[in-house]
Amino acid sequence: MAKQKDGFHGEQALILPPAIIQRMRSEPNTSMLYITDIGFYPKAINHFRERKTAIEQYVFIYCSEGKGWYSIEGQRYNVTSNQYFILPAHLPHAYGSDEKDPWTIYWIHFSGSLASIFCTPHICRLTEIKPGMHSRIHYRTELFEEIFRILKMGYSLENLSYASSVFHHYLGSLRYLKQYRDASSDPHLQGDTDPVNTVIYYMKENLDKKITLSELANYTGYSPSHFSALFVERTGYAPLNYFNQIKIQKACQLLDFTDMKINQVCYKIGIEDAYYFSRLFSQVMGVSPREYRMIKKG
Repeated sequence: MAKQKDGFHGEQALILPPAIIQRMRSEPNTSMLYITDIGFYPKAINHFRERKTAIEQYVFIYCSEGKGWYSIEGQRYNVTSNQYFILPAHLPHAYGSDEKDPWTIYWIHFSGSLASIFCTPHICRLTEIKPGMHSRIHYRTELFEEIFRILKMGYSLENLSYASSVFHHYLGSLRYLKQYRDASSDPHLQGDTDPVNTVIYYMKENLDKKITLSELANYTGYSPSHFSALFVERTGYAPLNYFNQIKIQKACQLLDFTDMKINQVCYKIGIEDAYYFSRLFSQVMGVSPREYRMIKKG
């Protein structure tokens, strides 16, 4: 199949108009750090982008699942799940998805007078963000979604300024990773070693992935049978059933508070088959995703 730069099933993307970008360059509220393009590509089979002519923007790519690669200045780097990188402005580059295990990526093009501090030679290298009791990945993903939603609401100065402010925090959560993790007030992160609490948090950090019982058990150090029995005793649910329930809980939030299409919601919670998602949703909520979205809330 031919390589492609976009058009992936379930994707989200937003390209800001040149006039809006020029306005952000000139406004004090946004000129320090602003977004020019933003998107989410799930299971991006045959994704490939090569820029022989350098662009003015920095390119941020976070791989949440699968594999890919990027090349710059004659060097090629392999990318795996839970890693991110930033490509400097004014340098030709290329990147793409692995042929056998295509990546799922969150990506942002950005610029501004402060942009370079997030892409020094030390920071631009490939960086791993492992899920765990201190990782707060789910919160960072919500920040990304918030930026996307506010930009879709329109390009008023207030919206642009807010998006820039949230994006600054988003990059800061990566640039100052230890401080970001240590600052959490979530009680699950404050030295809690309970295996059930640990796994529930791990589930929330990996809502966009498929996880097996063995993976969950390995994370706690227990055998699958021992861990499963403990989990059922504490929660009343089998681990994977519980995982599906919190996936559907997240799906409800996306249906309630975003205008994502149902197939986009599927990918956000790690389900590629829209028919299976609809059946699972109906099983948990008693109505289909489409019917749920039509119900008046509150």
